[in-house]
Amino acid sequence: MTLYSNAQLRTIAFPIGGIGTGCFSLSGRGALVDWEIFHRPNKSCLLPNTFFSIWTRTARGAVDARVLESWPDVPLIGDVIGSNYYGFGFGARRETGAGLRHMQGNTFRGEYPFAWVDFADPALPVQVSLMAYNPFIPLNVEDSGLPVGIFAFTLTNPGSEDVEVSLAANLFNAVGYRGYGAFSYVEHGEFKGTGKQNVNRFIQEPGLSAIVMSSEHFTPDKPYGGTMALATPWQDISHQTAWLRGAWFDSLQVFWDEFSSTGRLADRVYADPSPENVSDTGSLALHVVLKPGESQTLPLLMAWHFPHFIKYWADSYRPAGPDSATWRVPYARRFGDALEVARYAAQHEARLRRETQAFHDALFDSTLPVEVVDAVTSQMSILKSPTVTLLEDGSFYGFEGVHSTAGCCEGSCQHVWNYALTHAYLFPQLERSMRHNDYVYNQFEDGRMIFRLSLPLGSPPLDFHPAADGQMGGVMQVYRDWKLSGDTEWLRGLWHGVKRSLEYAWRYWDYNQDGVMEGLQHNTYDIEFFGPNSMMQSWYLGALRCGAEMARAVGEDSSAQRYAALAEVGARWTDQNLFNGSYYEQRIDPEAARYTPFETDRSLGGQRAGVPKYQYGSGCLSDQVIGAWMARVCGIGSILDRDHVLETLRAIYRHNFRASLADHHNAQRVFALGNEAGLLLCTWPNGSRPDLPFVYSDEVWTGIEYQVASHMMYEGLIEEGLAIVAGARARYDGQRRNPWNEIECGSHYARALASWGLLLALSGFECDLTVDHVGFKPAWSPAAFRCFWSTGSGWGTYSQDETRAQMRCDYGRQTVRSWRVGLPGVTAVQLDGADLPAQYAAVEGGTLITLPAAAQLKPGVVMTTIRKG
Repeated sequence: MTLYSNAQLRTIAFPIGGIGTGCFSLSGRGALVDWEIFHRPNKSCLLPNTFFSIWTRTARGAVDARVLESWPDVPLIGDVIGSNYYGFGFGARRETGAGLRHMQGNTFRGEYPFAWVDFADPALPVQVSLMAYNPFIPLNVEDSGLPVGIFAFTLTNPGSEDVEVSLAANLFNAVGYRGYGAFSYVEHGEFKGTGKQNVNRFIQEPGLSAIVMSSEHFTPDKPYGGTMALATPWQDISHQTAWLRGAWFDSLQVFWDEFSSTGRLADRVYADPSPENVSDTGSLALHVVLKPGESQTLPLLMAWHFPHFIKYWADSYRPAGPDSATWRVPYARRFGDALEVARYAAQHEARLRRETQAFHDALFDSTLPVEVVDAVTSQMSILKSPTVTLLEDGSFYGFEGVHSTAGCCEGSCQHVWNYALTHAYLFPQLERSMRHNDYVYNQFEDGRMIFRLSLPLGSPPLDFHPAADGQMGGVMQVYRDWKLSGDTEWLRGLWHGVKRSLEYAWRYWDYNQDGVMEGLQHNTYDIEFFGPNSMMQSWYLGALRCGAEMARAVGEDSSAQRYAALAEVGARWTDQNLFNGSYYEQRIDPEAARYTPFETDRSLGGQRAGVPKYQYGSGCLSDQVIGAWMARVCGIGSILDRDHVLETLRAIYRHNFRASLADHHNAQRVFALGNEAGLLLCTWPNGSRPDLPFVYSDEVWTGIEYQVASHMMYEGLIEEGLAIVAGARARYDGQRRNPWNEIECGSHYARALASWGLLLALSGFECDLTVDHVGFKPAWSPAAFRCFWSTGSGWGTYSQDETRAQMRCDYGRQTVRSWRVGLPGVTAVQLDGADLPAQYAAVEGGTLITLPAAAQLKPGVVMTTIRKG
């Protein structure tokens, strides 16, 4: 993967935190930034005095000390703090240690969930490398949801004499901070007027030393209350429970003078909590003597525990009032405070790292193209960002993305999370919880669904018109999740809601039940399409096909027949009436609103000369066959004429992908520009562009790029799909944009989780655990292929060459009764070297193996096919 250096380090902020816990980020130069551990976004937040530093002394007595960061590569004019211009004219933020001696340089390598920073400075007698991560173990939500950052500093002595080394870690006690707004050094307005303030305590117990941070005012039973901890299992340490409470620059000055001269910390304990309006900093120093050629790894942990999530918004456009809803986060049920978190992480760190490493290796030790692995893995970080939280019952909730201090567009928005795949394959129980909440809490009796879930759970749904793509996409997602889990009882429990949701289409969208959506269709572009179009049609046709199979599974054969018949009729009409020989168009109907009871609103924008605004008509829409993409993901085959779909994808690439956007005019939001490559949302190759087309038409969204690219790969357009992916990832090069934060309407935008489709398409992965079937049909380098796989019960790797295929389980369990491999002519199958009885059938590009007795794969077990002769 990419090794970032110099200017490429500028925008890097690598999220470190658990699912639903919030996170901080590791910057490209080794700083800790974007402190978002307080249950809301907080871009650019820096905790005062929170940094790492190193001290060395050689056998000859030469002493060196410096902050373990390279020099900042940003404008140094200062910051705006609160409503006062404290920063301007005062230079770089001194409380970051910016004025202290730094490392001369570093490189950064990120392979999510691990980040490595290799520092360089010829004057330092030791070499320093940092590895940082938070556990990421598919299927294991609890251990992937730990509120902790884990650091391992590897120190190497390349010289010929002994070197004493001390590594210091500082952490500011931010308990009581409301999660937004800048600090003025160690002060913040939220600490004011409370009387009692914050307290640091040093704790030492077998296997762990820690500074535990709390508050006498913001106790854990109150909103904004909680604890933090700076901890290490290293034995040879010194510590300072609290820095000097001094005036002006005294506290940082005294800390640095002491540490830089002696390499050790003298403890300081105050009998009283910190004064009003300020808080304390605590430090640990780890000590080691390195002999020539020796290396040692020093471990550190930063843990947090803020039990209460405060719903700080009323809706997408208004903050909450004083009586905000509050609930306890799931990790607060498991741990009593941050010390318990740190203790658990330290005790289990070897296993947590081993299992996380196994997942990392299965992903990165792949033969998939580098740009695909980069896209898939970098965007997994969204699940560890403040875009995602877990509700009190452990269910999954997501914003669309996040703005600087608030979530952007709340409610697990159906028409955005429609695109997201990663969580469904890595943490399927969380994805199923989204489906449960949608059908239990977010649906009216007539089947109408509001595309934004109201909180707390059980709150009345918002009174707004439904999104056609979101509602139909939800049906397809239930089908996918059912097949991934094999849990038909789960399907039965949701079926009534799923059926009502699907048949709601017959009220207003397909009012005459002819398989065609003619009505007003609200959608992910935040406007309404008037009349039939293949984007909404493909979602509808896919939902009908999935609905038919699900109805049959729960014993409703008459419904299954009806859905299937409608899907067939609707597909025929779509191919005959919307396909123009090159791609599918929209048939605008100015009277479409007559089919819906919902009033048009500001998103419709009225009409011009009798034609509705914000349509695309004869345009070539990148999303125009998205339902056909999801059909391939779900494994239901083609829902439209496959030749038409293939020709459409070719047209999308030909007309909408630009190797350079230098000549592209865009008055809308700008996510790509200049000589960057990108896939435009829509173009009008035959002219007839509306005066005011739909509002995002000239933009570039990575989520749609990944959706379109993976669909192209499913249909054999491999090079075209790879060009789109490479163009997207090239824009996030570290210098211009953060590789671990793809933006759309905010940071860490959920639509980019469509990137998992790239892995599915190139591996040809198929899964139906209702019959214990798993399959692969590699579309990339099938003669030497290796890739990660995951289902609702296990994960591992699949590989094949010209003579054999192997499926290995690394975690969980996988029952297999039928197995498709991308290898023709298979004549034998073995489980850990023992022959299995099996039947073999030739299928397109491979062999279908049926086992009379199910094979049971558990960690370390390998199933192998052999092709003889």
